[in-house]
Amino acid sequence: MTFLSPIGDAPRDDSGLRGFQASVPASEDLALLDAYSRAVIGAVDKVGPAVLHLQVTGAKGGGGAGSGVVVTPDAYVLTNSHVVSGARKIEAAFPDGRSLAASLVGDDPDTDLAVLRLDGEAPAFAQLGDSRKLRVGQLVVAIGHPFGFQCTVTAGVVSALGRSLRTRAGRLIDSVIQTDAALNPGNSGGPLVTAAGEVVGINTAIIGMAQGICFSISATTVEFVAARLIREGRVRRCYIGVAGQNVPLPRRVVRFHELPRETAVRIQSTAPDGAARAAGLHSGDIIVAADGIPVGDIDELHRLMTEERVGKPVPFAVLRLSQKLTIIVTPRETPPRPAA
Repeated sequence: MTFLSPIGDAPRDDSGLRGFQASVPASEDLALLDAYSRAVIGAVDKVGPAVLHLQVTGAKGGGGAGSGVVVTPDAYVLTNSHVVSGARKIEAAFPDGRSLAASLVGDDPDTDLAVLRLDGEAPAFAQLGDSRKLRVGQLVVAIGHPFGFQCTVTAGVVSALGRSLRTRAGRLIDSVIQTDAALNPGNSGGPLVTAAGEVVGINTAIIGMAQGICFSISATTVEFVAARLIREGRVRRCYIGVAGQNVPLPRRVVRFHELPRETAVRIQSTAPDGAARAAGLHSGDIIVAADGIPVGDIDELHRLMTEERVGKPVPFAVLRLSQKLTIIVTPRETPPRPAA
């Protein structure tokens, strides 16, 4: 029979407790854990009330769902373009159970961003932060409504900055934030938030079959695009009307013409209404520079076609047969996409 000694009795064997004592976190660890928890809780308390569950009814029947976040006192909402594309009706629900109709102000498939306006007063709104101040390893919190679960929170760190992500429209979005804060279907359009409670990104995509690789459109891009969508309902971009293919250049051609790139863009076709055809560019021409800036691939050409160049003559350096020519092209504004 074993007897338990009262406290203060003779020494006893407590070796069995040593493992338990070692597993108890030190006070410093508890303090760190509390600080981490407080940071996440603080961010959620500040931004969570402004995060919406969006229920979308399509123009051709069916529908989908996603997330959004109110970012102004007058009830403008940020979300993804792919969440609201082709929407006939949008219903926005707040975490407190309140529900409002929303209308589409404008969307930009090239950055997968859209702006909505609530048909009523928003009980809360979040502040956009400066994504340029983010650091790799910094704590971030993703808030959204995956699979319809209301106001789900995941936390992680900034895994990388300055990534490029291709949208469904085919263009690359630059300065994308990579994070390991878990995202799932329905998180699209929700905010990525710092510990200070500032929105530094709009969650947009995950890598299928991968773990901890998620992407958010940076607040720098969001601010630029949202301002234009609110003001004009669209983002103006250049359109020259070419379909191209990335091609390697023979070394002798690179050396002969003293080209800075060993790749370029071969024109496969030109649109009848495009500025390229009007200027005299032909199928088979190889674009090596635009406005004096080397063009090594389609994405570099896309990056150069900004709204500032609409209506302004731009010199294109092209290779045609064995000659290097300069052809002046005046880009036009990208024509509107047909309704879905």
